[in-house]
Amino acid sequence: MGFSSMTRDLNATVFQATIGLSLFTLGFGVIPMITASFSEEFGRRPLYIVSMLGFLLMYVMVAEANNIHTVQIARFLQGAFGSTGATMVGGTVADIWGPEDRGLPMSFFTLVAVGANGLGPVFAGWIEHNPNLEWKWIQWVQMIICGVFILLLPFMGETRSSIILTKMARDLRKKTGDKRYRARVEDERGSLLSLIWVSCTRPFYLLFTEPIVGSFSLWIGFAWGVLFVMVESIASVFQDLHGFNIGQVGTVFLTVVSVPKSPIYVASSFTHFNRSIGCFLGFFANLYQEQLYKRGVEARLYLACVAGVLFPVGMLIYAWSCFPWVHWIALAIGITIFTWSTYIIYLSVFSYLADCYGPFASSALAGQSLARNLGGTVFPLFTHQMYEALTYKWANFLFACIAILLAPIPFVLFFYGPEIRKRSKFSKKVTSK
Repeated sequence: MGFSSMTRDLNATVFQATIGLSLFTLGFGVIPMITASFSEEFGRRPLYIVSMLGFLLMYVMVAEANNIHTVQIARFLQGAFGSTGATMVGGTVADIWGPEDRGLPMSFFTLVAVGANGLGPVFAGWIEHNPNLEWKWIQWVQMIICGVFILLLPFMGETRSSIILTKMARDLRKKTGDKRYRARVEDERGSLLSLIWVSCTRPFYLLFTEPIVGSFSLWIGFAWGVLFVMVESIASVFQDLHGFNIGQVGTVFLTVVSVPKSPIYVASSFTHFNRSIGCFLGFFANLYQEQLYKRGVEARLYLACVAGVLFPVGMLIYAWSCFPWVHWIALAIGITIFTWSTYIIYLSVFSYLADCYGPFASSALAGQSLARNLGGTVFPLFTHQMYEALTYKWANFLFACIAILLAPIPFVLFFYGPEIRKRSKFSKKVTSK
């Protein structure tokens, strides 16, 4: 949302600014391959604190940047620090809740992770629209929000069992002087270098040798890439076709109250509000999904099969609504359906892989996270060129066609998942329900 003023102030091109968007997701996808093992050695709480402090400081670096290259470097580092929140949340939830109970907390996490992509433009669009604020204040406001969250971190306790047991054993040794008090993990834990090696290599091994991990990673990687394309393209679509300004593109229903006579304000508010509506639809649908989970692991895929249909349908509606004479409500409906499907895909991948791979779930999830964020890295780099060459309708129609080709993935896993898992040396170690 701040591209316009940032490229003007830093004498940069839109493509250079887009590289900053892509580098964020690159750091988000690559760095956890190295840092994931640190939680086993030092615990989850220290990583949350250190990464959030680094994440906050990168807002300062971006806001105070004097050239676009500093922004790009800061965005990569910010993605690296921010990745801890996304990759470790699943582990934290698994520390606290069993498989049959973790669906609801994971739904809350997914609601925020996906829904925030629609809420960010709410304030960013109007900050950019104000000539006294613009892109630097987009960073400052986000830094303030991040600072409030950091103030809550000291109240968060450690959740990783191995770290808690090690601390208990250490305290008992100190209190009693008896060196026999030891946590099993103290004797079984390998060196930090060996943990990093496993953390870096096992996700790739699972990604390329496990059909479940590979197919799901391909599906969510494409969906995530399209999500980032949509995030980047919504502004240009509504500006070019319906004459919105940057503030109106990011407006929600609050603006309707401020300027009730403007149908453009109503349209833009409804558009971004619908991105959140899609996430809420996915959240409430998952409450029903959790009831079906009692039927077995494959029950995680009921909604995934629905998402396989919703994804291309949403893109088709969005594609063939890209005409100035088509009412904006059609675009909003397409965005809602697409966001709904993205939420379901995201949650299904996390839940299903966790159930299938048990103790190896972190590696499986790291593999899909790499594929997902590589999609988010690469797709924005060709968004503008693709829309200029194919136009909005045909570019989005191309995405819809690819989504149709990928739609059978959840159906295949639903019907043949048990047989596929029996052939996996990792998954067959996990007791199937």
